[in-house]
Amino acid sequence: MRLIASVKPNRSSGKCLLRVCYFGTYRAEYSRNQIMLEGLRCAGADVVECHAPLWASIEDRVQAASGGWVNARFWVRVLRTYLALLDKYRRVGDYDVMVVGYPGQFDVYMARLLTWLRRKPLAWDVFMSIYLIAVERGLNVHSPLTVWAIRQVERFACRLPDRLILDTAEYVEWFHRTHGVEPARFRLVPTGADDRVYKAVDAPLPDSGHFTLIYYGTFIPNHGVLTIIEAAHLLANEPAVRFVLIGRGPDKDAALALANQYHLDNVIFVDWVEREELPMHVARADVCLGVFGTTPQSLMTVQNKIYEALAMRKPLITADSPTVRAVFRHLEHVFLCERANPQALADAIRALQCDPALRQRLAENGYRLFHAQFDLMHNGQRYAAHLQELVS
Repeated sequence: MRLIASVKPNRSSGKCLLRVCYFGTYRAEYSRNQIMLEGLRCAGADVVECHAPLWASIEDRVQAASGGWVNARFWVRVLRTYLALLDKYRRVGDYDVMVVGYPGQFDVYMARLLTWLRRKPLAWDVFMSIYLIAVERGLNVHSPLTVWAIRQVERFACRLPDRLILDTAEYVEWFHRTHGVEPARFRLVPTGADDRVYKAVDAPLPDSGHFTLIYYGTFIPNHGVLTIIEAAHLLANEPAVRFVLIGRGPDKDAALALANQYHLDNVIFVDWVEREELPMHVARADVCLGVFGTTPQSLMTVQNKIYEALAMRKPLITADSPTVRAVFRHLEHVFLCERANPQALADAIRALQCDPALRQRLAENGYRLFHAQFDLMHNGQRYAAHLQELVS
């Protein structure tokens, strides 16, 4: 549990746009929350975090959604967490607007009550639907009642804030179709990347004789990791091509099994790497791999790893979609290929392996676009403008 406040600037100086209470049981270490918090501060906002952790891990949340919520100990933990959150809130002081961080489907109910009492506006960075995540992970098959309840909680939660924040227009349309939320209630803040961590490294690639492709992430279905393994199988007879897959998650066992089935020696699996160490691994790669899945979540978002590759001035291969094309141009900023198509991914890899000039062009153009629109400062300015709109 924590209450972190910056020193409040003098508003008359024009250096502070507004004072934000960032509220909830949100995942404090999750990239979206860190990017939004730091972006607001870069834009001149005074941000005070009113936070109490509820979840220990992704597995903890999945276990609760799979039926663990019926355990009395879970509700004791929930009660203690929200009492601690209320205690932190008492010491926040005055603020202009409250923001509920991701995920906040349950926090919004308390936040709405507190902001009504203080007559303050409320915004919620929805970012992703936990109902959709539950469905994509198959929890509706094992715990249909729980997933139905999550859908209802999320549906009504969307009606409480004065402003809802998402990252793409396609996701806004999904919330409109699924929960009946009017699109006019949303504002967009792209996913972006934390350019304090993901920076271009002006150093030559290791002279290993390998053409290295890197994927890192949580091995979830929307990343399409099995497509990467199938592409590695198609390229197994090209000894220079090597794949490095970093992380862990629900699809990792299947990826390991498939790589073993094909007896692939061109795929290296690395366990979880701390965020501060990850850029070093990315810097050693020739090309970054984005996402290749076909889940709704994959089609509606532009994932962090895409922006992070651009922030590090790395050429990127990722799957095509209208959402991605709304932001990037094929062969100018990124190399796009068909989703869930191992042959298309293998062809893209060959194309970049044989064309150093194209790799350089993608890296430079992507890097310039990122810093022109999607770094912490630009994302923070967008976010602050949406919040200022509420305050005004």
